[in-house]
Amino acid sequence: MLTLEAGAPNSSYPDEMEQFGRFVGNWDLVVTWYTPNGAIERQQPGEWEFAYALEGRAVIDVWIVPCRAKRPADSAEPPGEYGMSVRFYDPQIEAWRSTWHGPVNRVVIPFIARQVGDDMVLERAEGGETTRWIFTEITPNSFRWMNIISSDAGRSWTLRQDMRAVRR
Repeated sequence: MLTLEAGAPNSSYPDEMEQFGRFVGNWDLVVTWYTPNGAIERQQPGEWEFAYALEGRAVIDVWIVPCRAKRPADSAEPPGEYGMSVRFYDPQIEAWRSTWHGPVNRVVIPFIARQVGDDMVLERAEGGETTRWIFTEITPNSFRWMNIISSDAGRSWTLRQDMRAVRR
């Protein structure tokens, strides 16, 4: 095991650690992108790996689209994205701090995440736009993830991306 990884969650916040800890493991994905009018733009297979990290105080993940089996071996410009999130529970705000790092597209995106019912909702607001990344329809062996955007203070939402995950 790498020093980065931890074999189990830290016991400081057991209920909170389970909010993202339930995703620890390897997942196969079908990723769908949508046009602004709601039509399917494209679909690709992907994979998502989650693990406890940093003495069990964080949950990290690596998101790979297209999946490694479909990626060209020696491409100067890799297709899709191969990125990572680091998230940890912050008891002072009673929420998770999460940051997505997407090196292929040179993107770093911070979010605040909270459990809402059975869902995990990551949210950020910037430049008049609110983005939500939502883990929903969660079972032990599957979940759905959605990227939705609002430009009118949450009165309406547009689905940008949808992923269906199945535990490997």
